[in-house]
Amino acid sequence: MKKSLITMAALAMLAGCSLAPVYERPAQAVTPAWPTGDAYKGVPAAAADAKPVSQIQWRDYFSDEKLRKVIELALANNRDLRVSALNIEKAKAQYSIDTAALLPKLSANVNQSASRTPSNMTGTGDAKLNRQYNGGLVMSSYELDFFGKVRSQSEAGLQSYLGTEEARRTQQITLVSEVANAYLTLIADQQRLKLAQETLKSQQTSYYLSKKRFASGLVAGTDMYDAQTTLESARNDAAVYTAQVALDQNALTLLVGSAVPEELLPTGDLNEVTQLAAIPAGLPSDLLQSRPDVQEAERALRAANANIGVARAAFFPSISLTASGGSASTTLSGLFKAGSSAWSFVPQINLPIFDGGVNRANLNIAKANRDISVAQYEKAVQTAFREVADALATRGTVDERLSSQQALVNAAQKSYTINEARYQKGADSYLNALVSQRALYSAQQGLITTRLAKSSNAVTLYKVLGGGWQPELPQPRG
Repeated sequence: MKKSLITMAALAMLAGCSLAPVYERPAQAVTPAWPTGDAYKGVPAAAADAKPVSQIQWRDYFSDEKLRKVIELALANNRDLRVSALNIEKAKAQYSIDTAALLPKLSANVNQSASRTPSNMTGTGDAKLNRQYNGGLVMSSYELDFFGKVRSQSEAGLQSYLGTEEARRTQQITLVSEVANAYLTLIADQQRLKLAQETLKSQQTSYYLSKKRFASGLVAGTDMYDAQTTLESARNDAAVYTAQVALDQNALTLLVGSAVPEELLPTGDLNEVTQLAAIPAGLPSDLLQSRPDVQEAERALRAANANIGVARAAFFPSISLTASGGSASTTLSGLFKAGSSAWSFVPQINLPIFDGGVNRANLNIAKANRDISVAQYEKAVQTAFREVADALATRGTVDERLSSQQALVNAAQKSYTINEARYQKGADSYLNALVSQRALYSAQQGLITTRLAKSSNAVTLYKVLGGGWQPELPQPRG
């Protein structure tokens, strides 16, 4: 008895071993600090206790109530996000299958076997009929996981499942940012349309005035035709932005996954909608690890590392057990009577001797896949670093661009006012007024574009820093 207990303890220790390499996270293939220079001087410093962006929920980040409701609709109805959620369910089911291999499979079985021996094959000259009834529990081909093969397979399945969850998080953060940017783009194009319509109305007045003066012989025909060119240009822009606003609404509808209620469509301007929460600029060194796409790449690396353990275990013997226990009888009525108990126990050891190099090749493939995953992980980190650096460079310069563009609009407005007044008094031709009007229109369009760039940059920073609603990650049951 004592010897049996020692043997069982030894087997239990063997069952806990694994041939997979000890996992070590690769060193980040990026510089330890963010880029510095003139482009980043405008990035404000964050407080020492500033919350990491990855911990800021999108509801706390976007201040506009309409935008929040539109994002909620998108999270509920977007089909791409729905597919990601279903992929999680599929990965979870696959992990359950992998984990089930750690446990023996038991089944209840009742069967009958019958055979007939012809008379010319019996010693008595009479045909013989044999029947046997069996009933009981059967354990079929349970593999003792001495070298961690099944556990490594289970670990790879777990990492794949968790990687699918990270992919859903990435999809969700991307969707939130895409909806916000589509919403902001719609506002910007609404403003461009309004500006084009106001310019069209103004140019209609100028054209009719020039036409009247030309008919009276007060101005040359060039003034009238110059006014007409500006009028037709404004009419064209009004038509273009009318269509663009419709296209923006269609794009928003696709992202949301359903029609956006009229009351949730934007009616304000960019300054009112994009009063977004401040983003901490003093970023911790492990910031990039909080991004779900980086975590997904690391999950894939962990799975590849576990698969090396599976490939290594193939070089060692495998032991499987098949057993059954129950009753057997030649009659159905006697199947479960006393004295009818029966059992069988069939252990099997499989020792690989020669396989033509298949196991070695599978191990080399597993190692190559691990090295590929390392490179993909490093590329994910580098991409994340570049995206954050790009967003910070825009953030550091966009306020200067906005200030300059606003000054340009102010100067263009004064120039147009002066030249228009001179033309109205007959002190100058319409050409100077026309040139200054076009400069003002261009500057106003540029101001809308710059405001959109600032608002979109705030959304982009939130995305690339790994922000977004992140529910508690569910752990699958083994």
